[in-house]
This record gives sequence, structure tokens and C-alpha cells, in this order.
Amino acid sequence: MGPEAHVLDVATGTGAVAAQLVRRHGCRVTGVDASPDMLRHARERLRAAGAADRVVLLEGRAERLPFDDASFDGLTVTYLLRYVDDPAATLRELARVLRPGATLASLDFAVPPRALARAAWRSYVEVGLPAAGALVGPGWYRAGRFLARSIPDFDRRHPMPQLLGLYAAAGLESLALRRLSLGGGAVIWGRRAAAGR
Repeated sequence: MGPEAHVLDVATGTGAVAAQLVRRHGCRVTGVDASPDMLRHARERLRAAGAADRVVLLEGRAERLPFDDASFDGLTVTYLLRYVDDPAATLRELARVLRPGATLASLDFAVPPRALARAAWRSYVEVGLPAAGALVGPGWYRAGRFLARSIPDFDRRHPMPQLLGLYAAAGLESLALRRLSLGGGAVIWGRRAAAGR
């Protein structure tokens, strides 16, 4: 991937991933987010990082991307699938805009699979995270409480083997999973299958 590549960053949020894509690869990035407030923060971050001239930011939803089929050379997405009504349909939409052979990479929270790590994670998420948020302010406290419910709820509804199956059903192949932070985070990536496969 180089300066001629065009990457879509879905749920771009504050633009942290978009800025890193430009810094590491020099590529062009289109960032999409449903929140105007997040996009405002992203513009500030990208200006500060000297990356604003390589990134276009658009308000939009992952479930209905305003792009033609096979438009992008890569796609990144962070912390998204817990927030959509139909993760399978959303993954199909993400795959739709990728060129055949292009890579989709996703980062999200996860529940650790091992019992000891899961117990420590549960204590942190249910007690530590809201408490740390309360020190910052009421909004962060509410965010901590929300995450303490939404992460395990999504894991119950879509355990990792089933979630990987949704990626495959969306037309992604050569799927790989890397767990981070003792399993509290997960990176999933794969390539869009060639047409007719």
C-alpha cells in the first residue's frame, strides 16, 4: 500500500486510525462516521497531525455507504458492530465497497476466552472502567457503564466463532484473528474474495 492507494476508514471517530494510515502508508483515506461531533474532532486531529490534505471526512452510516462497489483498496473499522442492528448486513456492506483481493481490518473490544483473564477483565470492566470514568466526568462514567454491558452482551449474541462466520459469509477470505490485552481486544482481518468465488 502506498500513496496511490485509497482506504476507507469506517466509524472513523476522532480520526486516530485515519491519521496513522496516512503516516505509515502515505495513502489517501476517506473517513466515515455517523457523528458530526466526532468528525469535528477528527478534523482537528488530522490538522494537528499534518494529514488533513490526505483525508476526506464524510458523515454517513456503515449500513448504507455512499460508494460504488469495489471502490477501495483497503478498509479499516473500529468499535462498530456492537452499535448496528444487523452485523451480518453491515459486514456485507463493508465488503461490497472493497476491490477483490483488498483487505478489511477490524478492531473491537472482546471478552477474554480464558477463565482467569476473563475474571480480571470482568472486574476491570464492571468496576474499574466506570470508576475511572467517574474521575474524568459524568459522560465518561456513563460510557464506562455502557461498555460494561454492551461488550459481554455482544459476545453472548455473537461468540467469536460465529462472528468469524459472519465475516466469511460477507465474502471475506483468509480470515485471521489476533487477540490483544489478554483477549480484551480483537483484531480481525481478511481479504475480499475475487468475483465468482
